[in-house]
Amino acid sequence: MQHLSLNQTASGFSIIYCGKEILSHGQDKPCLAIGSGNPHIKMNHGNFLITDHLEQKVNLTAAAIKEGADAITIDLSRGDDFGATMRIFEDASGRLRLQVKVNKPSSNRLYLRLNADPTEHVYGLGEQFSYFDVRGREFPLWTSEQGVGRNKKTQVTFMADCNDDAGGDYYWTFFPQPTFVSSRKYYCHSADSCYACFDFAHPTYHELAFWQDSCDLTLETAPSFISLLEKLTALLGRQPELPDWIYDGLILGIQGGPEICERKVQTMQKAGVPIVGIWAQDWSGIRMTSFGKRVMWNWRYSEELYPQLPAKIKKWQDEGIYFLTYVNPYLASDRELCQEAAQKGYLAKTPSGEDYLVDFGEFYGGVVDFTNPQAFAWFKQLLQDNLLKIGIKGWMADFGEYLPTDALLASGESALMAHNRWPAMWAQCNYEALQESHALGDAFYFMRAGFTGSGKYSTMMWAGDQNVDWSMDDGLASVIPAALSAGMSGHGLHHSDIGGYTTLYGMKRSKELLLRWCDFSTFTLLMRTHEGNRPQDNWQFDSDGETMAHFARMVKIHVALKPYLKALVKENANLGIPVMRPLFMHYEQDERCYQESYQYLLGADLLVAPVYRQGCDTWEVYLPQDKWVHLWSGREYTGGRTRVSAPLGQIPVFYRKDSPYAALFAGLKEINA
Repeated sequence: MQHLSLNQTASGFSIIYCGKEILSHGQDKPCLAIGSGNPHIKMNHGNFLITDHLEQKVNLTAAAIKEGADAITIDLSRGDDFGATMRIFEDASGRLRLQVKVNKPSSNRLYLRLNADPTEHVYGLGEQFSYFDVRGREFPLWTSEQGVGRNKKTQVTFMADCNDDAGGDYYWTFFPQPTFVSSRKYYCHSADSCYACFDFAHPTYHELAFWQDSCDLTLETAPSFISLLEKLTALLGRQPELPDWIYDGLILGIQGGPEICERKVQTMQKAGVPIVGIWAQDWSGIRMTSFGKRVMWNWRYSEELYPQLPAKIKKWQDEGIYFLTYVNPYLASDRELCQEAAQKGYLAKTPSGEDYLVDFGEFYGGVVDFTNPQAFAWFKQLLQDNLLKIGIKGWMADFGEYLPTDALLASGESALMAHNRWPAMWAQCNYEALQESHALGDAFYFMRAGFTGSGKYSTMMWAGDQNVDWSMDDGLASVIPAALSAGMSGHGLHHSDIGGYTTLYGMKRSKELLLRWCDFSTFTLLMRTHEGNRPQDNWQFDSDGETMAHFARMVKIHVALKPYLKALVKENANLGIPVMRPLFMHYEQDERCYQESYQYLLGADLLVAPVYRQGCDTWEVYLPQDKWVHLWSGREYTGGRTRVSAPLGQIPVFYRKDSPYAALFAGLKEINA
């Protein structure tokens, strides 16, 4: 145990790892409690209302310590047989492992406290949309719909709650992950997939609660955040490099069939917009609902809506335009693929043994049981045959959050425990479809749902279904902390729907919002538009000539960044360093950088501060101490808070004067002239 030591005191003990006190225990301040509870979980269209009837919670105050050559074993109890065993050791890679097992069969709740510092900052927990620094709050970790509005103080959230229990709250997310990174320069990752709640509200400890009778934590320290993320992603896995073609233009979200796709592409090309892809989510057909236009969940192309699609795909690809589409892990119950899966026994079951058909809002979908190896292989083959073999080069691998907690799975495991892992299993299915087809690096997919494993199996994330508005918790602004928190959790490739998606309760995407989102997306990894669920209510990329001209300028800037973006993606693949980075990743000594949640570094050399409020033509920016050049004016800055002009098409962007890419960056303003 090279880096691990135990310090015993009169009233307890403390665990020291690499010079950091990770955990301490005393009779008056116990590090562990156990208990029992009965959860109540209601799922409605992917929204989960979760309550717990806690029957008992007992602090374990007494400690019996045994130091061995390979591990420290501590039996914690309340003075009788009501207790748990904690085993602490270093694994073969030098990582700290902390494993706890409750010894009372009736206990199904575990509460572990790790030491904290009052000035500490904490980041990660998967993809968090409302807060980047999670210090001061508790975060239940459960994959679900992200919620509409996500703020109980807003009218939109109130209406969504009243209509469908769908309003959400600050911690609702498609992509939770029991991983956090501390400003004390360590990460902590839980290998558990149960419902958990990580509470960072107390000044001197973090309490990690698990709805099971055990937990398994891994911790590592490093001298810098960059080396810390290298270690974290070495544990969790890294995303592969992306296809070369994705950097060459805009991917247009279009629906309606080949003729409409062709017409809109030609219109945008005539306006000077570089187009690299058509993303047609309705390739499998459409279903009209009160929510709006929905995709037909039957994963083969619709010969009615997209006749002779394989030939069209080849024609477009010969012209340098790639075809992307949509798929998710559920099957419409009234279509043939679901019926085939049911006949083969590939669907999850209800408690009464019937095929589980989930209500997705005016239609039902069968849940393909990924714990059944034959079902997993069948769906993987479906992706290969119905997408890759006809020339599709990318797709939105949507959903993954909807596994009902009362489902019966082929593996026999509890659906309550499998629920959080489901998005990672769905990601693995997509990953293996590409890998076995030798298509990694040529094709890709992007996901909204995630969990531990997404860093290894998901080629890219997208931020999901933001509102077409300016709200902080569910609009344009929310994408920034989402990207940063995902990066700090080990998933460094991220983008969003340009203009948002969710169009409800009187929302209508304005021209200004679409253009500001376009500005922001220019300085991310991928530019892709979305019509939204009610296209007729939203301003679109081709709504007028000024909008198309704006896209032409910004997409050309994005394309010019290709050498820089490719280098960042390579760095993420090799080292796990995210493309979009918090300021403190490169300016660790600047305390102000730890408080910036709505601006970011694109790599080490570009600082981006998106304009996320309506009607602003100037914007305040914080610059760490360095030599910065304002991209649009060429004016030099050395650091501090400053306000700059920020008209449409010129969000605040600065580059490091000493960057090896300085000449490339300096040339960007000519494109926007």
